[in-house]
Amino acid sequence: MNRASTLFLKITVIILAMPAIAVCVIAMIALIRDNPDQFPGKMHVSDIGFFAAVIPYFIALYMALKLLGYIDNNIAFSELSVRALKKIKYCGLSIGMIFVVMLPVVFITARQEEAPGIIVVGLAVTFASFVIAIFGALLERLLQNAIRLKSENELTV
Repeated sequence: MNRASTLFLKITVIILAMPAIAVCVIAMIALIRDNPDQFPGKMHVSDIGFFAAVIPYFIALYMALKLLGYIDNNIAFSELSVRALKKIKYCGLSIGMIFVVMLPVVFITARQEEAPGIIVVGLAVTFASFVIAIFGALLERLLQNAIRLKSENELTV
């Protein structure tokens, strides 16, 4: 892969971080400050959930940047890449589990606000997180097999 492709992907990863920063830092702090009594109890649970979910999200984005750096340095077929994919897999699983735990709050909020779209968004984020985790696990296994085959071929005379 040439550097232009990985540069494009690095920029994309950085752009993916911006909405999370905007939502979790700006919007959630503003909601806590401006409307603490509008949804007592629930707002704090959702805030904790969003802030807890953003930590593995940023870790996964950082690991994706490291993986792209490994590709740039021609060490994509290494244990470093496998570790990065493993961390991305665990981050996807943890984000999915956090949103599964938050789904009851999403259902209650959707019922009170009469906004069923909230449920769709909550389920979509949960599903997407698990898809990323499964895809990361698949890539991790494929990369481990490729590394094993590469080392076997290096030993062949």
